[in-house]
Amino acid sequence: MTILEAIILGLIQGLTEFLPVSSSGHLVLGEYLLNIRPNNDVTFEVFVHFGTLLSVVVVFWKDVVGVVQAFVRAFVPFRLNREYYREHEHFRLAVAILIGSVPAAYVGLRFEDEISQAFADPKLVAVMLVVTGLILFLTGLAKPVEGKRVGLVSSFLIGCAQAMAIIPGISRSGSTISAAMYLKVEPFQAARFSFLMSLPVIAGATLLKTKDLLTGEGSSEGLLVLLVGTLVAFGSGYVAIKFLLKIIERGNIRWFSVYCLLVGILGIIFI
Repeated sequence: MTILEAIILGLIQGLTEFLPVSSSGHLVLGEYLLNIRPNNDVTFEVFVHFGTLLSVVVVFWKDVVGVVQAFVRAFVPFRLNREYYREHEHFRLAVAILIGSVPAAYVGLRFEDEISQAFADPKLVAVMLVVTGLILFLTGLAKPVEGKRVGLVSSFLIGCAQAMAIIPGISRSGSTISAAMYLKVEPFQAARFSFLMSLPVIAGATLLKTKDLLTGEGSSEGLLVLLVGTLVAFGSGYVAIKFLLKIIERGNIRWFSVYCLLVGILGIIFI
């Protein structure tokens, strides 16, 4: 992979990670159109995901700090109890994020080989983009309740939606935001939880691939290529988050369903 290709794919990743159009699916289609041969290794994809992880941390810095502080204070000194859980919003959010991360962590570890193979199949990606389009379109039937936020049960169900999004073409942000809206969570709170819930999953995948890279078992891509792709994904991811939050505040998330359906159908026809 060249530096220019890394820049293009980093832009694709950053702009599509948080827009509900499937960043992994666009990466696969981008590699196909650029004639970059897949090698069943997803190290580059994981590192550009890490770039977008950094953009989440920057945009939601106060929430990230609040979650970490609340979690640490619950155990140092140990004072974890029902009262602490009820009184600290950021600790409730931390628990919900942990619960929501379990399904994706299990699926990612259990089916790592199958997932890597899926990244080499652009036709599958096209079909899954159609599925994403339908998921987004059906949010028009959701009836969010004012003031409702993510709880323990809803966090697990949203986590299951995130686990399904490991398949390239299924949008992680689209499926998790939609799932939260189906569970009557307000759109902005659904997006906030979706973004924050991505942190442990992406961080865990990045750590695993970093270990492989350092031990010589990972990607053959050069470190410069990985660095460029990561930085470009970070910058474009920051812009995408800000843009999506404005779209969600206006209640227009269904607009993205048209795009996903169009790209998916064209992919099915022409790939």
